Amino acid sequence: MFTETQVSQHWQAWSEMISPCFWEALVVFLQFLLILRFSIQSLSKRNMSSTKQNSSAEDSLDPIKLSISYKASICCCSFIFASNLLRLLFLLQGKGTNCKYTFTIIARTTQVLSSAIVLISVSNFRRMRCAKLPWSIRAWWICIFLQSVICLALDMHSNVLHNAFLSIVEYTDVIDIIACSYLSANSIRGTTGICFSSNSIKEQLLHDSPTQEPKESKRYSPYGKATLPQLVTFSWLNPLFAIGIKKPLGEDEVPDVDVKDSAEYLSHSFDCCLNDIQKRYRSRNQCIYRAIFLFIRKKAAINACFAVVSAAASYVGPFLIDDFVKFLSGKQEHKMKRGYILALAFLSAKLVETVAERQWIFGARQLGLRLESALISHVYKKGLRLSSQSRKSHTSGEIINYMNVDIQRITDLMWYSNIIVMLPIQVSLAIYILHVNLGIGSLAGLAATAVIVLCNLPITRMQETLQSKIMEAKDERMKATSEVLRNMKILKLQAWDTKYLDKLDSLRKIEYKWLWKFLRLEAILSFILWESPTLISVVTFGACTVLGIPLTAGRILSALATFRMLQDPIFDLPDLLTVIAETKVSADRVASYLQEDEVKTDAVEVISADETEFSIDIKQGLFSWDSDTDSPTLGEIKLKVKKGEKVAICGNVGSGKSTLLSCLLGEVPRVGGSVTISGSMAYVPQSPWMLTCNIRENILLGNPYNHDKFERTIHVCALKEDLDSLTSGDLTEIGERGINMSAGLKQRIQIARAVYQDADIYLLDDPFNAFDSQTRRKVFKECLVGMLKNKTILYVTNQAEFLQSADLILVMKNGKIEQAGRFPELMQQNRGFRSLVGAHRETLQAVIEARHLNKVFANQTESEYEDDALSMITQEQHDDKKRNIPQDVQDEERERGSIGKEVYWSYLTAVGGGGLVVIIVTAECLVQVLQVGSDYWMAWASPSTTATNTTVEMSFLFLVYMFLCLGGSICVLLRAMLVAITGLLTSQKHFEDMLNSIFHAPMSFFDSKPTERILDRVSSDQSVLDLDIAKKLSWCAFSVIQILGTITVMSQVAWPVFAIFIPVTAICIWYQQYCIPTARELARISEIQRAPILHHFAESLTGAVIIRALGKEDHFTSTTLSLIDNHSRPCFHNVSAMEWLHFRLNLLSNFVFAFSLVLLVSLPGEFINPSIAGLAVTYGFDLNAQISTIIWNLCSTEIKMISVERILQYTKIDSEAPLVIEECQPPKNWPETGAICIKNLQVGYAENLPPVLKDITCTFPGRKRVGIVGKTGSGKSTLIQSLFRIVEPRAGKILIDNVDICKIGLHDLRSKLSIIPQDPTMFEGTVRKNLDPLEEYTDQMIWEVLDKCQVGDLIRRNEMKLDSRVSENGENWSVGQRQLICLGRAFLKKSSILIIDEATASVDSVTDAMVQKRITMDFNHCTLVIITHRLHTAIDTDFILILNDGKMVDYDTPFNLLQRKHSCFSKLMKEY
Repeated sequence: MFTETQVSQHWQAWSEMISPCFWEALVVFLQFLLILRFSIQSLSKRNMSSTKQNSSAEDSLDPIKLSISYKASICCCSFIFASNLLRLLFLLQGKGTNCKYTFTIIARTTQVLSSAIVLISVSNFRRMRCAKLPWSIRAWWICIFLQSVICLALDMHSNVLHNAFLSIVEYTDVIDIIACSYLSANSIRGTTGICFSSNSIKEQLLHDSPTQEPKESKRYSPYGKATLPQLVTFSWLNPLFAIGIKKPLGEDEVPDVDVKDSAEYLSHSFDCCLNDIQKRYRSRNQCIYRAIFLFIRKKAAINACFAVVSAAASYVGPFLIDDFVKFLSGKQEHKMKRGYILALAFLSAKLVETVAERQWIFGARQLGLRLESALISHVYKKGLRLSSQSRKSHTSGEIINYMNVDIQRITDLMWYSNIIVMLPIQVSLAIYILHVNLGIGSLAGLAATAVIVLCNLPITRMQETLQSKIMEAKDERMKATSEVLRNMKILKLQAWDTKYLDKLDSLRKIEYKWLWKFLRLEAILSFILWESPTLISVVTFGACTVLGIPLTAGRILSALATFRMLQDPIFDLPDLLTVIAETKVSADRVASYLQEDEVKTDAVEVISADETEFSIDIKQGLFSWDSDTDSPTLGEIKLKVKKGEKVAICGNVGSGKSTLLSCLLGEVPRVGGSVTISGSMAYVPQSPWMLTCNIRENILLGNPYNHDKFERTIHVCALKEDLDSLTSGDLTEIGERGINMSAGLKQRIQIARAVYQDADIYLLDDPFNAFDSQTRRKVFKECLVGMLKNKTILYVTNQAEFLQSADLILVMKNGKIEQAGRFPELMQQNRGFRSLVGAHRETLQAVIEARHLNKVFANQTESEYEDDALSMITQEQHDDKKRNIPQDVQDEERERGSIGKEVYWSYLTAVGGGGLVVIIVTAECLVQVLQVGSDYWMAWASPSTTATNTTVEMSFLFLVYMFLCLGGSICVLLRAMLVAITGLLTSQKHFEDMLNSIFHAPMSFFDSKPTERILDRVSSDQSVLDLDIAKKLSWCAFSVIQILGTITVMSQVAWPVFAIFIPVTAICIWYQQYCIPTARELARISEIQRAPILHHFAESLTGAVIIRALGKEDHFTSTTLSLIDNHSRPCFHNVSAMEWLHFRLNLLSNFVFAFSLVLLVSLPGEFINPSIAGLAVTYGFDLNAQISTIIWNLCSTEIKMISVERILQYTKIDSEAPLVIEECQPPKNWPETGAICIKNLQVGYAENLPPVLKDITCTFPGRKRVGIVGKTGSGKSTLIQSLFRIVEPRAGKILIDNVDICKIGLHDLRSKLSIIPQDPTMFEGTVRKNLDPLEEYTDQMIWEVLDKCQVGDLIRRNEMKLDSRVSENGENWSVGQRQLICLGRAFLKKSSILIIDEATASVDSVTDAMVQKRITMDFNHCTLVIITHRLHTAIDTDFILILNDGKMVDYDTPFNLLQRKHSCFSKLMKEY
């Protein structure tokens, strides 16, 4: 119990600190600041009034509504003004003051003046149309509330001490509290109570208007316009939170980034830095690193300053804790003022630390986003300029990995770089504090720290090595995955999907092996560094015990606090070392990519169109794809083309036709000679290149839309009829790689794109191979000979009918121009050209003979043989005027609201049903219990001062402490290893489930999802599961356990701390619930907006040659910068939202800490144990960090769990039919004859669209040749897909040898059929692997097949023979050679049924004739289903099926069809 003397001394000291005069002075100062602020604001408004007059006049048209809250605010402000005026009047009469009279007069006058200003300001809200309260008003209302509470408490305290009665002033103070309480609550809400309601209908109409301009034009950057207080408190985000709390945030509701954060500004800045560095240094490798340093140095220096201030402020507490314990131990000897000054020092340091920490973390994240934008744009620009050789070294999958993974890891270093700056400051301050408290004993701690750091160096090198291996394995997996996804259709058609699934599994196993080694090493490193503070404390205290240095409670607590503060940089050290290793590997990879050779700008000299009469002039040209080889690809090229000439290029497969065009584009390195081009160029490649947008945008390609010019273009390219038949016309969306368009339509769109460019020179690489004869002739006549008659045109063609129209014909052979001249001249020469034309004439002879059959029946009446086909077609076109092409590309799936509990449950129970998770949590609980126990033991058992007797022997004290630390270390090791094992096993299970689900998905899934969207799941999202999620969840659990331990320790000393912690926790939860909906949606939008960047990049890489040829680099770069900004906007505001939350949570934790300090200072010394109180304060130092860590971990984990959510979406894809149905397996020799019976077949691509095939009924006899003929879009390819069940029938059935194909497994069906597809597909690897990926055939069999396909000699010339390299997409092989290799697959498979889909469209007539003969010889006992535009091929079949608009127009033998004069086939033959 206290004596009366002690109590009176205590209250006397208390009164010295809380006198009314002190608070009067504080209030005067704050209100003076308010008056000064309003004075400055009024002056600035006076200057700006003229500029705002117009907008105010416009806004004044909208009436306003005053709510009750606004009126109540006016009343409360009026009452406060009146009460302050009343106090001033009483004071002037000499009443109511305990302070100096002059000072009190100034204080009361200031209060009256400030309350009057606020009253006037609030009254003007209506005129100024303010919906939000200014921050100054909100701050003033909160201040006067605190003032009224404190002043009333002091007055009541004074009246109780002096037994006085309440005066009128005190009564007004009581009423003031009510008014101030309302105003304080209103300030937290932040609204004035003024509503705008008249324009709601107008706004709704504008919102719903289809002609409304995109909202992006109305976006602004609140960050760019924020004031200094808003930047410090992040309150500029408040409007965004106000939207996000009401509804899920939309993409168009995210504000824009500031100009200095925009991709255009950052890209330009980085390019300037790089150019500046390249001028000063020659080393290209070092240039990239120096440019990055130059780019980030200013912002990084500012961040470093904040980081240093934060680090220094964090050590104020450990430095003063010994003084605080001494104060608590001797309160009777010290004045209360000393205790409050110490408490104020603690609190001030924490506030400085909070502000500085939040600023450097936000600045580091912002800098990371800036660097990411700059690097992505630079990588993209590099991709557009890569040479052909460089493209072989870096596949599109690898380059996407650079953007998706490597750049992200480089930008992560921006955050960790500040830790590098802070680390020496923190270690130095820690050693200094230890030296002050422990003297020479601190050297032992310094030595232990140095040993730990040195031990990390070899581990870091091992991490760097393992990280390189992980990235290499990931690259291989992503490269294979990208190739598989792009060619999934051919894999399903060939029944190779299971083989390639096994391949990806094996590549993942290699990656898994390196991941396990990396995570195991990381777990060991985490254990070492986690226990480093414990090890350092054991060594330090042990040294002190040996040296006889007295260990008092204050010194021990100061040392423990220092070790605890040192724990953060030591905890960050493993991550720092890991990030440095990862960044080094990633930076080297990106730097290596950026150093690759680019397309030489001097390969072709481009001059203006009016400088010379020649459009093209090649002198002694030598060109080679590989500059290191001695034999050029093209040699001795001499060519002069006058303006307006038409030049045809022909030759056998692989003769160099396409390469010649590439030389003119500057794509092939020039070894010798010169190339001069006069004017602009347009290029049409052999393989169509489509963008994922509508048809109009594909044609315009960034050019302005001119209606007349556009209509002329689509007319001459034979697109008018197709576009008119589409529901959306030229606004019809094209799927990825034109998946929802026929090959002919894609090629015509591509030609239209070139025509619309209005270039001087046109280079066309066999553009007619996908057209039927009628379309081919129309496009050539109206486009090349018509609209482009005055243009210079070079066109590669294997269609001999177009050679006669050429002004010059070039015949290529073995990389040289063998013949050159006009058609009659070349025909007179008995050389290669004559054989090419001769082969064409042989095929033409078959058509002529067939037409002769038609004349036999010419004497019969027309009505007798009148075929109703044409009338039927016409009727169908009237009935089905508008066709629906499925809009395949769907918006990416985006969940709404919080992450579902099932997502967490699925992740936690994926391995062992969650049993390992329970063990991990138990280990974490034991870690915290043992850590708290060891600290508590040291504080309890140590003497308070050197004069106090020890409770136990120092040796025993140290021994118990060491055993407790050892037990904690074992638990830490167990936890680290279990987290690594569980996380990796869980990640692997999710990967396998996702991969299996994707491989078993129907083709409609791949048609509707851009490849890059799927790659994003298996790349970045999978990386999050591999390396992040398990650690995040573990930290979530441990941070909760940790703060429970802290509150337990603090509450044991002063239980009111627990009482105040409850409402503070509630406020923290409210803040978290208020912030996280916005942050979560921003994270989701950010993830969704990343895929368009990757997709655009992949498309640009594929069409880089066309982009360069058309001079559209700037347009595509601008599009990329816009997509980067779309990704940066949600990213930047998500980072800001997290800092907004952290700042407020830190302030709340500082409030709890301040409350506990004041409580410990205010309580009499006998109430508390100074040592345990010091321990509570030591734990309180980390309170703000722990609270913010909990919320940060919860928020960041929820954001990271979006990756789990996205992967789970792809584990639940609707599967296609089973691969094998055990009870319905066909016989082993099925199909024997290959008879195909189609009954009432209806096929559609989507339930909401009309069927593509309508009631097809016919029978393909076994071992016969059946030709399928029809216009583009008639349903030919759909019929083939239904045979393989790529598209499942809606109605009807297909029987093969009397077996219903819909009742057997997909693998049983597809493995028995063979197909030669229209688009030749080759996989990266070798020729052998492309022909025989299942490894079922011998080398001899493969060589025989290659000879049959006319490519055997070509492969024998290569040193690698069957192991000849095939690059990504087979780009090092010509399209014709690729088609022949695909033909070889069918020869090897030798199925009873072979489907040929325009298999020789890209080969010359000679090769086509030889291949057709070989097919006839080798497949004479097979059923052949042939889709063809070459009528001589159709004539050579046994039956012909004619399709139009999905219906069967005719099905009969060629002989019978030609007998009918007006049949469709007869018409086609006449046109041919």
